[in-house]
Amino acid sequence: MMMAVAVRLWSGALKISSRMSLPSCSQHRSLSTGLRLLPRPRPFPLLIVTGGCYLGYQQYKRWGQQDKEAAPHLATPTQVALYRTVPTRLVSRTWGRLNRLDLPIWLRKPIYSLYIWTFGVNMQEAAVEDLHHYKNLGEFFRRRLKPAVRPVCAASCLTSPADGKILHFGRVKNSEVEQVKGVTYSLENFLGPQTKQSKDLSSSSFQDRLLLSPDSDLFHVVVYLAPGDYHCFHSPTDWKVELRRHFPGSLMSVNPGVARWVKELFCLNERVVLRGQWQHGFFSLTAVGATNVGSIRVYFDQELRTNTPRYSKGSFHDRSYVAMGDQVKPAAGKGGVALHKGEPVGEFNLGSTIVLLFEAPRDFTFSLQPGQRIRMGEGLGSL
Repeated sequence: MMMAVAVRLWSGALKISSRMSLPSCSQHRSLSTGLRLLPRPRPFPLLIVTGGCYLGYQQYKRWGQQDKEAAPHLATPTQVALYRTVPTRLVSRTWGRLNRLDLPIWLRKPIYSLYIWTFGVNMQEAAVEDLHHYKNLGEFFRRRLKPAVRPVCAASCLTSPADGKILHFGRVKNSEVEQVKGVTYSLENFLGPQTKQSKDLSSSSFQDRLLLSPDSDLFHVVVYLAPGDYHCFHSPTDWKVELRRHFPGSLMSVNPGVARWVKELFCLNERVVLRGQWQHGFFSLTAVGATNVGSIRVYFDQELRTNTPRYSKGSFHDRSYVAMGDQVKPAAGKGGVALHKGEPVGEFNLGSTIVLLFEAPRDFTFSLQPGQRIRMGEGLGSL
């Protein structure tokens, strides 16, 4: 039976190939006036491919918008290992090179218009609305906004560092952080070992050793930046950055659907952790990389290089900003790099994720809803 099926398939393939190898006279006539070696464009396969890509993207969005109350179905270690074998770092570096290629002026508007339509970009907020102004995709992704469209909330002690969607927020419990509801990751794996040794390591947890006051708690909030969002991130409060820690790693997707599927996703992906102090104690801002987002830039740190082949996975690289004078930033003092609320800090090459971890008094309350859209400068909570 299998042989018969194979023979039928083989004979059918021969018929198809013979038809393709014998073009009609009209086809010969249509190609005789130009380049004889180029096949006639066939719009039907092009429409099939384009439509398939569009449907795939729509399914990707539906996956990220699935019911958040349903119990998450976690990937097995084998599935995660297989996912990590995909050369996402190489793909992301290739994508970064393509983003730097200047486009012909006549091609810029069609390409950018397609991106705007697909991801719902609001170009009326852009500082430069003329699409011909952006020489390449990278410039378009990192477009600046008009100053008035992102006012910084003065009434809130903590504001959103970026445009995006609130993936999760709350208190950190037992040194475990929720990346989405029901899926956690280790606080120590995410931040790495402490640089300052505590007096009593045996009787306190990693979380407790971060806190300066026994009357404080550790809080977290996760902001997911979609491809159509503004790609720069800003300082959410007045604070000082004392340490930059770069973790090379995988570049898996950080879409909410994937975050519900891969446990400790934020610990596996490449990320840049900025650690320091604010008025209530410990504070950190972490930029997490993703597929096609291997490039994470921090404006005041010119030494930072992400997604480069010379780094190995599983390691981390520190740079201290304490007592560096003006080598990093003119405003840097002996206590680190001083950042002010709303000040630009860095940018992604596309969309990704920002994770805030901070110490605050126990009466701190979030003014957020899970899954809500938020814009840079809007309040996250208050005391």
